[in-house]
Order: sequence, then structure tokens, then C-alpha cells
Amino acid sequence: MTDTVLVVDDDLGIQKQLKWSLTDYDVVFADDHASAIAQLRRYEPKVVTLDLGLPPDPANASEGLRILQDIISLAPRTKVIVVTGNNEKENALKAINFGAYDFYQKPIDSDTIKLLVYRALNLAKLELENSILSKVRTGMSRIIGNSESIQTVVRKAEKIANTDVSTLLLGESGTGKEVFARSIHEHSPRKNKPFVAINCASIPENLLESELFGYEKGAFTGANKTTLGKIETAQGGTLFLDEIGDMPIGLQAKMLRFLQERVIERVGGRAEIPVDIRVICATHRDLQTMVAEERFREDLYYRVGEIPIMIPPLRDRDQDIILLARTFLNIYREEFNAKAKSFSESAINSMLAHKWPGNIREMQNKLKSAVIMAEGTVIQPDDLGLFAVDGSGESETLNLREVREVAESKAIRRAYHQADKNMSKTAELLGVTRPTLYSLIDKYHLDDLKSSA
Repeated sequence: MTDTVLVVDDDLGIQKQLKWSLTDYDVVFADDHASAIAQLRRYEPKVVTLDLGLPPDPANASEGLRILQDIISLAPRTKVIVVTGNNEKENALKAINFGAYDFYQKPIDSDTIKLLVYRALNLAKLELENSILSKVRTGMSRIIGNSESIQTVVRKAEKIANTDVSTLLLGESGTGKEVFARSIHEHSPRKNKPFVAINCASIPENLLESELFGYEKGAFTGANKTTLGKIETAQGGTLFLDEIGDMPIGLQAKMLRFLQERVIERVGGRAEIPVDIRVICATHRDLQTMVAEERFREDLYYRVGEIPIMIPPLRDRDQDIILLARTFLNIYREEFNAKAKSFSESAINSMLAHKWPGNIREMQNKLKSAVIMAEGTVIQPDDLGLFAVDGSGESETLNLREVREVAESKAIRRAYHQADKNMSKTAELLGVTRPTLYSLIDKYHLDDLKSSA
């Protein structure tokens, strides 16, 4: 969608010159206070160029400054570039004090005004994006989401962050257990000390003990020097034991002793080494069932799970799905210098309908692939490797009449959002009259569009 720039100037020559200079944007015009405010409300431009000398007082800046104050009041994020005459520096500085983004003195130079508008627009977009993210980020900055299910978990994590209580993070694979563990560490008194993570499922059983506890020189073949384990390297900080449910039963007894006594013995060593760390564990397994089946020690279960926290799967996080998707889109777009900027409505519906068995990890993979492979600026369901669905979440039909209805409904919605919810402009984009547009909205029961018009 082309960005809109509002030009407020009663000089037709200046209007034409700015329209010619700003060909990359959808330029709309106003020549007095009433039309400026009307265009501001209608198009919601992120950037406005404003001549201070406007009727009914074109010889002075009073009317222009009044319009500026009203624009800032109605749309405080809008960037206003004041255009002044050569002898109006005092008024330009006054405009800056009132909240203008910048000022530019006539005569108009095409390259300069293009650069000013470009910078202003980028800043406006960045501020908007930061504002959106600040509303969806929780008190723990790594956690993004405003669903009740995730907010409940965050509140629990915030309460335990300042304590050293052992915490057990539960939930399906890919739900972000390590992200929560890091967030707890970063909001704890230990935040300036190491955060050391080890995945108990990824290390062979015969190596896990030495990885955790370290070993003395000569403890076994190949032990050519004394080596600290993960527990010692976390001294003063936090040790994160991921997938503790996969820890061998024989090693669980040694881990229990460490958690109780806070001392360790390296493999091949005899000296007890005191360790001051916080321990956070995580698993996707049902430890209670494993305890009942004697595959996990009951005493260790109660030791590591003084406070258990269940992290919800992505499919239970409502609109967080779209918030996370947009966050990953922005991250990967910048990382790969890609052109993808947004999602089609069908892509949004397909993400909401998808069950996400791999949770956030699956979403990251799909978004990374989609950003790289997308042909245009709008990501489609095919780019995500998902089935296209309509607004009800149903897979698209092969019935031609229904296909046409779905396609037209999508086109109407896409045009509606591209036109910033302006019905006249929507009709123009679709190549139909406004009455025809309303007829189609009624035909396809797009009541949400009609009610917001």
C-alpha cells in the first residue's frame, strides 16, 4: 500500500511541484484549516507538509500554526514538515516548539523535500511499530503476547524472579521454555552473572555427568586436563536444565544430592566444591506419570518443582499468533533484507486456523522460509506452507461459484484495508461504484466492513 502524504498549501504551483516531487507517495491536498482537518481524518497520513501562510491570514503564520497545533492534537504521531519563506525562521522555530518534525524554506528543491519526507515517514513507522510492540510485550521484555493465558504465566514468573526457589517449566516442545527461563534470570538479582543452559536429551548418557559436574585430569581416557562442568561455570548465576525428564535415572541421585547440599564432586575427584546457583528446569514430559512408573525419582521431582509453571501451547494463545508472526516477520525481513512486509488476509486466517503442533519454533521456521521465498511484499498461505482458508477458517472450496465468492470477498477486504477503510477509495480501487460496493458487501455478508464505514 502506497503511503499517503498530506500537502497543506493554497498555492496551486507549490501543490503541483510537490506532487511531481513526491511521486512515490499518494499525495492529497488541502488549502485551509477545514480541508486540512478533513483530509487528516479521512486519510490519516503519517506525514504532512504545511505552509504557515494560509488564508484568512496568508501574510502571517497564525493560521498555519493553529492548523499545526490541531494536527498534533488529533494525530500526535503524525510528522509535520513546515514549509516557510526565507524570512520566516522565527516562525519555523516556533512551529518546532509546537511539535513540528522539521521545517524547510522555499523555494522547493525536489531532492531535499523527498529526503525530508522519506526520513519523516520512516520515523513515523518506527514509532508506530515500537508502540505496537510495547503494548504486546509483557513486563518480561522477551515475552510477547497479551492473551490471558500468557499473561497469567508471566505474572507467576515475575513473582518468583526475585527468589531462588527451584522452578519447573512445563509445556509442549517449542512453547518457549528457555525464553521464560532467560527472562526469569534477567529479572532476578543474579542477572549480571552467567546463564548456563544444557539440554539433557541432546547429550549421550555416558557424557552427561562430566558435562554437568566437570572432571579431574586423568579421570578417564582423554581427560588431559581438569575441566569445569556446566554447574560450576554457572557460579553465582542460573543453571537451566532443559528436558530434565530425559536425565538418566542413575544420574538423578547425584543431581538430587547437589540440589540438597549445594556442593558437587567432579568426576574422578574427591573434594566437595560449594556452588551458589539458581536452578530452573524444563521438560515436555509428564513427570508425574514417569514418577508413578519409576522412571523419574519422586524426591527429585519435588526438589526441582517447588513451583511448577505450565506454559500454554501456541494454539491456545488467541491473537498472540498474529502478534508473534508480525514480530518474526519484522526480524527476518531485516535479517535477510527481504521485501515481504505484511500478510494477506488469507495468510492471517490460515495461521489462526493452523494447530501449530511445533508451537513457536514451528512458527519461526515457517516465517523465516516465507520471508525468504515470498515473491511480493505480501506473504500468502503458500509461502507459509499452509492451506489457504477463508474468514471462517474453512479450507478453500473447488466449487466455482464459491471460489468466485471467496475471491471477491478477499479482494474487497484487501482493497478496504489498502484504502485505509475509506469506502469511496475502496470502490475506486475495485473499479466499481460505491452503490455496487455496498451491494457486494451485503451479498457476501461482510457486515464488519459495513458497520465501520
